[in-house]
Amino acid sequence: MADAVIIGSERSEIGLPAGMDVLRRGGSAPDAVEAAMHRCEDNPNDHYVGTAGLPNAQGVVELDASMMLGSTRRFGAVAALRDYPHPISVARAVLEQLPQHCLLVGEGAALFARECGFEKAELITEKSRTMWREQVAWSTASVEGENTPALSGDHHYRANAVELIRRLAPHAEPWGTINIIALDSSGEMCVGVSTSGFPYKYPGRVGDSAVPGAGNWCDLRAGGAACTGRGELAMRGGTARTVVDLLATGRDPGGACQIALRDAATLPDAFRSELRALALTPDGRHGGAAGQPGSTYVVMTTSSTEPETHPRRSLTAPG
Repeated sequence: MADAVIIGSERSEIGLPAGMDVLRRGGSAPDAVEAAMHRCEDNPNDHYVGTAGLPNAQGVVELDASMMLGSTRRFGAVAALRDYPHPISVARAVLEQLPQHCLLVGEGAALFARECGFEKAELITEKSRTMWREQVAWSTASVEGENTPALSGDHHYRANAVELIRRLAPHAEPWGTINIIALDSSGEMCVGVSTSGFPYKYPGRVGDSAVPGAGNWCDLRAGGAACTGRGELAMRGGTARTVVDLLATGRDPGGACQIALRDAATLPDAFRSELRALALTPDGRHGGAAGQPGSTYVVMTTSSTEPETHPRRSLTAPG
């Protein structure tokens, strides 16, 4: 049996040490994923997950998250969750406390979180609110400061708001969903995914992070995989499930991710952006792939003193 290991996508390095502390104490893979992801969801400088996540087009933060166990393929997820800062914990509660379901969304997800006793919090920060206002709010306003009916020009602004949002590029800081995959000393594997989704999205939009087979898949017979980036492509390509299916045929983790991304790259998409994949096997091998060279992921083993950065394969590399 392999030693305990935990891997994560870019920006997960803030949480991986907490997850490895759990694994070193003999804790479970779900405990490690949850502990690590909490640190990421609480990071005020990360605008793509948890508190401080960038809001939707209406200025409201909506969070998606999922957790999947390799031994049973049990899956729990929440989507379009408002007001709760740790969606990964609510997703785990769905997995463990609501086994008749896999996915809760919107008001139902919030109702379940309240019933479970999770604490609410204000998710939008001053910085993320300012970023939203600068990018979107001006285009959806009518006549600010005046109590007058909207005119044809106001309606034209609203009609063009969706088109504006489609053209918006992510801000210049590091961005994207966070993936964390843990393998514990008992051999159990868990994949966790958390995100605030693409910034300024249409309200209620759900990405791949909450969808089994798309942004998250874990099967202890072969391994676990997760995706970041263009979620609609991962959903159309079944990318996380494709990676694990390739692991089952004997492909190495980096190669499996690369092949799955190449398949997704064949899909027509007018809104194409970066898609990345990450994978871990039951014997502790790991790898990742991305559309561009220079992309990385992070790893910790029981002997690590800090997260170690590893390169992802690019789609242009041989393999």
